[in-house]
Amino acid sequence: MPQDATSSPEFDPMRADLTLGIIGTGIMGRGIAQIAAQSGIRVLLYDTRADAAPAAVDYVAGVLAKLVEKARIDAAAAKSAVANLQVARSLPELSGCDVVIEAIVENLDAKRELFGQLEALVRATCILATNTSSLQVTSIAAGCKNPERVAGYHFFNPVPLMKVVEVIDAVMTAPWVGDALAGLTRRMGHKPVRARDTPGFIVNHAGRGYLTEALRVASEGVADFHEIDRILREGTGFRMGPFELLDLTGLDVSHPVMESIYNQYYQEPRYRPSPITGQRLNAGLIGRKTGRGFYRYQAGAQEKPATSAAPAARPTRVWVSSRGLGAALQALVAKLGASMDTGAAPAADSLCLVAPLGQDATNAALAEALDPARTVAVDCLFATDKRRTLMTTPVTRGEMRDAAHGLLASDGVPVSVIHDSPGFVSQRVVAQIVNIACDIAQQRIASAQDIDTAVTLGLGYPKGPLAWGDALEPARILAVLDRLNSFYGDPRYRASPWLKRRALLGVSLLTAEG
Repeated sequence: MPQDATSSPEFDPMRADLTLGIIGTGIMGRGIAQIAAQSGIRVLLYDTRADAAPAAVDYVAGVLAKLVEKARIDAAAAKSAVANLQVARSLPELSGCDVVIEAIVENLDAKRELFGQLEALVRATCILATNTSSLQVTSIAAGCKNPERVAGYHFFNPVPLMKVVEVIDAVMTAPWVGDALAGLTRRMGHKPVRARDTPGFIVNHAGRGYLTEALRVASEGVADFHEIDRILREGTGFRMGPFELLDLTGLDVSHPVMESIYNQYYQEPRYRPSPITGQRLNAGLIGRKTGRGFYRYQAGAQEKPATSAAPAARPTRVWVSSRGLGAALQALVAKLGASMDTGAAPAADSLCLVAPLGQDATNAALAEALDPARTVAVDCLFATDKRRTLMTTPVTRGEMRDAAHGLLASDGVPVSVIHDSPGFVSQRVVAQIVNIACDIAQQRIASAQDIDTAVTLGLGYPKGPLAWGDALEPARILAVLDRLNSFYGDPRYRASPWLKRRALLGVSLLTAEG
């Protein structure tokens, strides 16, 4: 009986004679071709532009030659990989492929037309995979006679260095197809993560919290772009600040993606874009590629904004609240050698320091009947050895702000002073990242472990979002979100059921349900 696409053929990703077709030989197609050829797979490259596929083979050969020069691979391995690359001059030459990966323009009609042509050429058990990053795989597969063999296969740029690949099951994808692509991914030396078809899949979906919440913070005038970047990079551990990242990607790419995911989720408040990016895109402030975005660039190098020296002022005495994260703040202030006011209530001349969780400085002061004019808040949820964040109330006196700044910077650690904000900057941004990842798990889009793996490898965060939530404690993340939700009355801050239940039970966010 002939095999069809709904059955489970014996697909061996380690087979010596495995043949992979790649359609579209731009930067993504070339990268996939390189890692496939290096793993011993015969690769057929096709492009509608006659000179594109041969140019791609030459390009990959050049990359491999440079790797030999740098002693990353040996000459024999490079020669063998280049021998695995072949040019297909027409689509029918792909008829014998076991897998065909489409990496053409992000246009639904173009992809559907191409897959329709392929179905008439390849055998029934050939897997048709799309490298789309923004379109729903189900929509692409819906135009096929056999949607069971169509899946998403999303690589990241640059492919050889970005070691994660999203394997996406569309609504009709047969189980064996995702299994086969996962095995193929491992053969090519990358890490597969499995996901159900959803806007943004895992990585682009999980990444919503970082950019959109940082933009929300900026739109409230809490701090300028540069200061938010410093806080999240130095104080929280991200490789790049959100506005540096937007400049690198370019608003011509990032803004449409933010709008697309927001609209594909029917205006889900968690993914709400900011007018800031639309305005700056219209102004041509796109980023590095135009020489000006949130930063200016000269010859590709970012111009560093000037930083002011810390004030020389010091407080006469410091009273530190024990509420919230007060224990950590008390230890820090004592280490800095401040004269401590140990009274049950602060003396009339004491600087009042609080360390709230999810609150702004105003509400933290009023909750303890402190004088808001003498109160400054300090973020103690994250390590304070590389950068510290101070937050003032709208009426904090300048001399009290400067005294707190001078004290907290007295050991050489830089200090960011921001305006009042529930959850400072880092607390609210990281809480959103954790919450969105929890909701991805709640929707069963991907396993908790695959979510963390995808985000760590695909976005380079200090930790996977669920592991990060565990490290900070789920109950604390829930408290931040609940206080943000209470303050703003905005459903963007409503906590995911996945987070709520695990916080209440006192178990890890990585705990799967039985």
